[in-house]
Amino acid sequence: MKAHRKPHLPTKTCMGCGRPFAWRRRWANCWDEVRYCSRGCARHKKAAA
Repeated sequence: MKAHRKPHLPTKTCMGCGRPFAWRRRWANCWDEVRYCSRGCARHKKAAA
């Protein structure tokens, strides 16, 4: 079975690693506030600051 691509989803650039990431269902209510692609990037950025 092939992976399902979702090109219609909005994307952002992660403030921690600089890579693009796509919208996820768990971010439906707070998409405007999301800045990091993962908790690991958020933790790493906070530790460096």
